[in-house]
Amino acid sequence: MEITVKLYAGLSRYLPENAVEHAVKLDISPSETAFSILDRFNVPRESVHLVLLNGIYLNPAEREKPTFVAGDTLSVWPPVAGG
Repeated sequence: MEITVKLYAGLSRYLPENAVEHAVKLDISPSETAFSILDRFNVPRESVHLVLLNGIYLNPAEREKPTFVAGDTLSVWPPVAGG
């Protein structure tokens, strides 16, 4: 099934060269998890902070469960610091 993966801020460097606007289409199996997908891109887990599935927050436990259906969008941000 096909989903869209979006990596923002410093995480966008892990996307392949064919990424457009921080996003790439990806074929996955129904057993994939958010973390297994991020592992495909070699994104360090300690660099992952905010994870949204179709705009809904996935807590750390949910990131280890297969929850995808065709057409989903997985959006990921690193921790943000500011002042």
